[in-house]
Amino acid sequence: MQTVICMKWGTLYGVDYVNRLHSMVKRHTRHSLRFVCFTDDPAGMDPVVEVQPLPDMELPERVRWKGWRKLSVFKPGLGDLQGDVLYLDIDLVLTQSIDCFFEFEPASSYCVAENWTQAGLGIGNTSVFRYRAGVHGYLLDNFVADPESKLAKYRNSQTYISREVSEMVFWPSDWCVSFKANLVPRWPMNFLKVPPLPKNTRIVAFTGEPNPDAARDGYWPDSWRKKIYKRVRPTPWIAEHWR
Repeated sequence: MQTVICMKWGTLYGVDYVNRLHSMVKRHTRHSLRFVCFTDDPAGMDPVVEVQPLPDMELPERVRWKGWRKLSVFKPGLGDLQGDVLYLDIDLVLTQSIDCFFEFEPASSYCVAENWTQAGLGIGNTSVFRYRAGVHGYLLDNFVADPESKLAKYRNSQTYISREVSEMVFWPSDWCVSFKANLVPRWPMNFLKVPPLPKNTRIVAFTGEPNPDAARDGYWPDSWRKKIYKRVRPTPWIAEHWR
């Protein structure tokens, strides 16, 4: 049994993102699957998705609905999760089997994608990470005990985790890539070339803009000034895989 979880809160992403993610995960594993979504609004979710309430977490109001909320997945006993758990953001596109994410470095209790814009600095990007349930509860406890000091010291939750976690292993760099940072051609070729899909890539992360639907259609939502140099060609392989 493989356990994959995600979180959805607020209205930034529709429920279709969760349903698509489940469909992609199911399609790209050969094992039995437990797929859990922790959410504040389960309306419209596919009945095969296991819905759990969004974990309670005391957060300062200014970061209440930001990535710091992901720390709650480290709470021991959460959702009766056991063993190795793969966390996936809901704005990902899966393109190949994800079984390797469970098989990689089996002794490690925390594996994560290296942050694409901070290569070599030891920062993981928590769009895709595997952790062992119940092992890293101190990450949540230490933050909740004094959130203001952690917010002052660390610019975001993934930097906090990377600096405070007891161990960390990065996935092979070609398994998880950023659409914006790795695939969109540099200006001016982004006006002419379709972003490629590397043959070994298994997960494409859509950090910031554009989201998968916008990139699929060749639309980059931004100010008119930035549109002068921010452009993406319609990208057909997104439609092929994001379903």
